[in-house]
Amino acid sequence: MNGPLALPGDADPHHAVWHLLESVTDPEIPVVSLREIGVLRDIRVGAQGLEVVITPTYSGCPAMTQMRDDVLNTLAHAGYQATVVTQLAPAWTTDWMTPQALDKLKAYGIAPPARSHTPSNGKVVQLAKRTPTPVVPCPQCLSVKTTETSHFGSTACKAMYKCLDCWEPFDYFKPY
Repeated sequence: MNGPLALPGDADPHHAVWHLLESVTDPEIPVVSLREIGVLRDIRVGAQGLEVVITPTYSGCPAMTQMRDDVLNTLAHAGYQATVVTQLAPAWTTDWMTPQALDKLKAYGIAPPARSHTPSNGKVVQLAKRTPTPVVPCPQCLSVKTTETSHFGSTACKAMYKCLDCWEPFDYFKPY
């Protein structure tokens, strides 16, 4: 390719890159984009081209390599030279998820997280005791009669729950 593709009528190349990256979905939850889930943090111009900053949902997330590859492949296909920078601080929080991501998780059958109310300065707050288990509505029937069956679900960032009304098991995206 002879250079990056621009969106029709788009004078801001950053807008074109953000738009392209809207199509990059979370490999573990393909109904949400990395931007919607809050993993895609920034796009900068660096010495080697674009630098795309991503922050994992937790530091041991096994999907980070796939996320990086998907970002690079999407940009390369459009003619952009890019690198991906993994940034661990400030730590990712479910508060970075967009309202659209929360709606999409629910429609997909995953109970969206309660807001964690992480301070805007990104500092970790030490809690004196464990926060009580939240009331997690069933994404299928909306009943609040649910119970946690395992603190770890299909991925470490989710817990397994079961609805006591419709008996359906479901993942709950844990708030961080």
